[in-house]
Amino acid sequence: MVVKIRLARFGRRNSPLYNIVVAHARTARNSKPLEVIGTYDPIPKPDPYDDSGRLHKDIKLDTLRAKYWIGVGAQPTDTVWRLLSMLGVMEPKYRNTEPRTPPPMPQEVQGGSKPQEAT
Repeated sequence: MVVKIRLARFGRRNSPLYNIVVAHARTARNSKPLEVIGTYDPIPKPDPYDDSGRLHKDIKLDTLRAKYWIGVGAQPTDTVWRLLSMLGVMEPKYRNTEPRTPPPMPQEVQGGSKPQEAT
């Protein structure tokens, strides 16, 4: 059976809190997981130890258990992949970083020449 690392939502209305859980892929979102390996609070809060006033989102994770579950084949969801890459557990999924080249322009537009009129 496929095992996934995903988020399970807890908390009140308009105040979400997520548990980072390891669960079977076909179970419901908030059903009993195999293991809870961390929490994620997506509401930005000021850091009490930082005087710059910057806001941060709280992520607590048992990295050893996360590495174990990834090692035995658990597949993280895209959101959990992003969180794990922030903490250095996994490599981030990068998009194509090569600069995009525009398609070639047609000859009529490129040369600026108008078609010859018959006189």
